[in-house]
Amino acid sequence: MDARINYFGNALAGKVMRHLNSIAPVVSSALPTATVELVNLRASQINGCGFCTDMHTKDALAAGEDQQRLNLVAAWREATVFTDAERAALELAEQGTRTADAANGVSDEAWANAAKHYDEDQLAALISLIALINAYNRINIINQQPAGGYKPGMFG
Repeated sequence: MDARINYFGNALAGKVMRHLNSIAPVVSSALPTATVELVNLRASQINGCGFCTDMHTKDALAAGEDQQRLNLVAAWREATVFTDAERAALELAEQGTRTADAANGVSDEAWANAAKHYDEDQLAALISLIALINAYNRINIINQQPAGGYKPGMFG
């Protein structure tokens, strides 16, 4: 399978990616690495983005994440391996990714639960992280970016 265009070799796409990539360190600095990778992985699974699912699974493992936890991200509600804060972030990620599935977007209950575990800066980071991973997912899905070849750190 080949991507529709060489997004990584296209000058305009490169400019777009540099701007998107400049957001990631700001967002990531406000949250635990595990939370960032779990949120990125869950949104990517929901959206069916193979490239991002591959990337964030490998990045999480490289950062020391446990394989069992990664295996259970898709079924986090039934899993006992996540903290209450991680569960709140995963719920926010799911609702923030599936906005078309709910008339009111993210529920007040999901927001209140996240607000119990994260301060205002961290909530701003979570909102931004969820928006950012959804943007990356859409770029890769539309372009049919092949999955499987990502190596941790290959983009910087």
